[in-house]
Amino acid sequence: MNYQHILVALELTEDNKKLIDKAVSMAKTFNADVSFVHVAGAVGEIYSELIDIQENPDKKPLNQYSNDLLHEFQKYAKQEYPDFAVKHFWVGTGNLSNKLKKMIEHNKYDLLICGHHHDFWSGIVSYSRDLINKSPVDILVVPIKS
Repeated sequence: MNYQHILVALELTEDNKKLIDKAVSMAKTFNADVSFVHVAGAVGEIYSELIDIQENPDKKPLNQYSNDLLHEFQKYAKQEYPDFAVKHFWVGTGNLSNKLKKMIEHNKYDLLICGHHHDFWSGIVSYSRDLINKSPVDILVVPIKS
């Protein structure tokens, strides 16, 4: 399969760097675009639409702490891969898997990359499982050791 546009689902943790590295490596192999998405599920559905914070840098869809972390991931990608541009960085609230299904289809993403923690809580509550059950495209689940 030759992927054209890779979507990376990010959390608010430093573990995202591993996902960003994996996405850029694959994108270079396939000459594909990369976009990021973060959906804050813990705050409910405050915004019905996802906001592209690269296109609209003045919009602050989450609290200051979360917005600052998301901007750090943008900086990391630019610093580590100066010759590679992230196409979009979508941010919103609500249920991740429900939001992504529509978004993937609308934007024609063909690979979704997400992380999965190997810890006690992830064995009980797994966001990856819900994504796998609802995703209309291939998914690469990257193991993240806790």
